Amino acid sequence: MEQRLNFFQKGNAAMRSLFGIAGHLAKTTIDKNILHLLYYRVSQINGCAYCLDMHSKDLLAAGESIQRLLVLDAWREAPFYSDKERAALAWAEALTVLDSPVFPEDVYKEAAQQFSEEELVDLALAVTTINTYNRFNIAFGAAVGTYQVGQFSQKQEAA
Repeated sequence: MEQRLNFFQKGNAAMRSLFGIAGHLAKTTIDKNILHLLYYRVSQINGCAYCLDMHSKDLLAAGESIQRLLVLDAWREAPFYSDKERAALAWAEALTVLDSPVFPEDVYKEAAQQFSEEELVDLALAVTTINTYNRFNIAFGAAVGTYQVGQFSQKQEAA
């Protein structure tokens, strides 16, 4: 798809607000690889090629295995995800695919065993934020394949 609009333009107020959220999430106590796995999984669900490209590059640069990335879509059946990663992935899926107006109690309880209350809030914020980025990228046709590892880290740290 051809890029329709470069919404990452310098000075875009909407993007500055999202970068502010990203800046907050960069300081969370949640392991950054868990966040990137969550971002990757949500982007799989939403079919956001730009975010899949971005987060796969970030995960690989941080030492993530190719096997875990290739099998992430079937994480429930795969033996190589930790309990904490599983809780985060279930949380992400439940917030991304809203089958009901009631959040699944079992997903909440499992996540609450793995994460603090503050981290649960940050997990919810991370999921809603990547869903927002996915929708922007899909709507405006982000330039898939152009992301470089660390490209947005300065914007996040400045936010």
